[in-house]
Amino acid sequence: MKTTPSRSERKGRKPAFYTASFGHKQIHVYQRETPSGNPAYMVGDTSGVDDDGKIKRRFRCFSDADLAKAAADALAERLSKMESTAMRLTESEAIEYVSSTQSVRPFNVTVRSACAAVAECLGVVGSLANMHAACRFYDARHKQVTTKLVAEVVVELLKIKENDGVSGRYLEDLKSRLNRFADDCRKDACDVSTSDVQAWMDSQKADDNKPLSRQSKKNFRTVLHTLFQFAVARGYASDNPVVGVEKFKNVRNGDVQIFTPTEIARLLAAATPDFLPSLALGAFAGLRSAEVERLEWKDIDLAERVIELKASKSKTASSRTIPISDNLAAWLAPYAGRDGKVWRGTSDMFYRAQAATAAATAVDADESRGVKAQSVEWKGNALRHSYASYRLRLLGGDAGRVAGELGNSATVVHRHYKQLVKKASDAERWFAVKPEGEASNVLPLAAVAAASA
Repeated sequence: MKTTPSRSERKGRKPAFYTASFGHKQIHVYQRETPSGNPAYMVGDTSGVDDDGKIKRRFRCFSDADLAKAAADALAERLSKMESTAMRLTESEAIEYVSSTQSVRPFNVTVRSACAAVAECLGVVGSLANMHAACRFYDARHKQVTTKLVAEVVVELLKIKENDGVSGRYLEDLKSRLNRFADDCRKDACDVSTSDVQAWMDSQKADDNKPLSRQSKKNFRTVLHTLFQFAVARGYASDNPVVGVEKFKNVRNGDVQIFTPTEIARLLAAATPDFLPSLALGAFAGLRSAEVERLEWKDIDLAERVIELKASKSKTASSRTIPISDNLAAWLAPYAGRDGKVWRGTSDMFYRAQAATAAATAVDADESRGVKAQSVEWKGNALRHSYASYRLRLLGGDAGRVAGELGNSATVVHRHYKQLVKKASDAERWFAVKPEGEASNVLPLAAVAAASA
């Protein structure tokens, strides 16, 4: 009987050494000889497809015949089952496949290769949401940017802020904090990561070499966020790494502290002539330090007994009118007729003046007179807190009126100041502290100092 030669035989190739069959699928194993003369067994794997979606055969090489046969048997079974599954596709599944093919076609990849890539990514990141986030992160980190050192970006930001006319105090704060960061971070802005910023924040110490307070960390985070938002807007960074840095919400500054009438009298007695008006305005008008720094003598009307704080000089960007009490008028009277700013120094000088004034209240111990060593410790924001607390008691708890004078809300006044001054007599003593030589119903400074000794 005449046999028809196989295609391999017609082409002069050896026939298959072994053929694995499963269902309608057949996988051939061919025996070849390696250059060293040893036999090799080639399994024809038709499970792959090329970029055009056409079946692409590749050969898997084995040195052992039994291993090659086992691989061929497993492949035939797998392909047969896949073919059977494909034959049973529902209409919706077929539509989904076609749609998927169209989705990946612009990228010159097959559905199979796309699914394989997605599966590999999911094995790394765990979920589609994480995979999308990783893609967005990659996209942000690989945008075209203009490389510029952090220190250079800081200089540019500070120059723009200065030209914008921001307050001296704010500018000094920015300069201090950002230069501190730039000195340590010698990278291009585009190369700074969230972990870089977080590690730097965690390493910072206060002047006393103790860890930064939560408020200080929050302040640093705020200015660094401003820096990198500026860098992103100018094309020096593709994203803001500070967004992912630990946040410090609801930072509490501790208990609100106030000065006693005796303490403010001693501070006023120790203050230098150039700082005394600022001290008095904080204690007896409740102005914030930053507002005092912006205040001009023309804003103070001693004749009408009011201070007109314009929106441009108020922290809350809203104007308000503050009454001038009798004792404040007495402290400011020697300065009547002056012009320009009430405080002529810088923000740093203002803080140094506070510390120097407190230090000047120190009294050495004198055992022969029974006098103990003492001094008035400066308390942060205590001038404004004192005014609010004593004023609220003096006005019988009228929080709305006090809030209007302070430039905040009645809720804040109630929450922070309602319980600090128990006696109306203490409030009367506070607003009775005047310079020497005033009326007899005033608490004289000499008497106050003597009583505290």
